[in-house]
Amino acid sequence: MTTVETPCILVCSIDEKTGYCFGCGRTREEIAAWMTMGPDRRQTVMAVLPDRLSKIVRKPRRETRRRRLERLKRERED
Repeated sequence: MTTVETPCILVCSIDEKTGYCFGCGRTREEIAAWMTMGPDRRQTVMAVLPDRLSKIVRKPRRETRRRRLERLKRERED
């Protein structure tokens, strides 16, 4: 069995503005075709991923209840 190199980091969500995955930077079409792409084509796609990822504007994560309680506890201690 051969191993296929992949940029996937299991953060599979597509940015609606750019069409790129927030995790790896690939398009839906590239993700779907990845296993059937030849090694040269995969390397070509992987070469452009850092530039793509730099163009995605990530929204800040909302503060979870646990984080909020931890933050409030730290603020009271200070």
